[in-house]
Amino acid sequence: MTRFDSVQRALRESPRTWLITGVAGFIGSNLLETLLELDQTVIGLDNFATGHRHNLDEVQTLVAPAQWDRFRFIEGDIRNLAECRHACAGVDLVLHQAALGSVPRSLEDPITTNATNIDGFLNMLVAARDAGAKRIVYAASSSTYGDHPGLPKQEAVIGNPLSPYAVTKVVNELYADVFARAYGLDSIGLRYFNVFGRRQDPNGAYAAVIPKWIAALIAGQDVFINGDGETSRDFCYIDNAVQANLLAATATDPQAANQVYNVAVGERTTLNDLYTQIHRHLLPRYPHLQGAQPRYRDFRPGDVRHSLADIAKAATRLGYAPTHRLDEGLQIALPWYSQHSA
Repeated sequence: MTRFDSVQRALRESPRTWLITGVAGFIGSNLLETLLELDQTVIGLDNFATGHRHNLDEVQTLVAPAQWDRFRFIEGDIRNLAECRHACAGVDLVLHQAALGSVPRSLEDPITTNATNIDGFLNMLVAARDAGAKRIVYAASSSTYGDHPGLPKQEAVIGNPLSPYAVTKVVNELYADVFARAYGLDSIGLRYFNVFGRRQDPNGAYAAVIPKWIAALIAGQDVFINGDGETSRDFCYIDNAVQANLLAATATDPQAANQVYNVAVGERTTLNDLYTQIHRHLLPRYPHLQGAQPRYRDFRPGDVRHSLADIAKAATRLGYAPTHRLDEGLQIALPWYSQHSA
């Protein structure tokens, strides 16, 4: 039995009250689904800036009515301290997923990115502290590694940030550390590496690469690769990220708290290889893709050239053991992407 199996069993036997910020978003809605399936009580906070009400509607169809009744939604903004305090009242554990992601978005609008990702994060720390929450687990980012060229990426060694978004994620880690030292608020940061899966938005200028490419291929549109296609990433299926959050929230080893951890698979895939895998999986369903080729354009400002995670720290201290590699995750996610790309 894995530690994650043990955690799930323990939660069923001893339910807790959780707050998920960004609950209507991609990762937040998947956390909601899992926690409700484990019969937990969940408060959700979202302002629908990047999340969608249809994600919540989908979760409702996937859980039992009695489980859905354990969920209470608050439409609110983390930039408003009073709304953060309201959401944190009576909560045991906080899973803070709300943020404005995307390097390009941050380059175009650094002020809004800063207000959401730094001011909003500070509000959540204050609200969680004052509510007496046991721990806050927050979405950190692999962008924190910046221009440091070393591979694989290890948590203790970072470089200079390459975008305003990356700056905000570095500041999150600094603030979390200060709140642990100054106020005794337990926190764990999870540096996500290119998470993908169901309920990831394929639309919009800032859509992640996997859903964006799948939607474009299905629609017979061009797929663009920035640079020469040899840029590489450590793609992580959503179930791995959900596992990491629950392990982090429930870790009892004092050495596990007030740390940051890589959340990934520990495998590097180039964009060229990613395109080949997606094309191979889609071709049997979409014959019009026979002979389809990507188009190449300039490298994108602020992008990291290569990314590969060392997940040994998360494995050792949290018991993290990713269950899905890229190809396995694609096979599971493609039917959802196909259905929602029409």
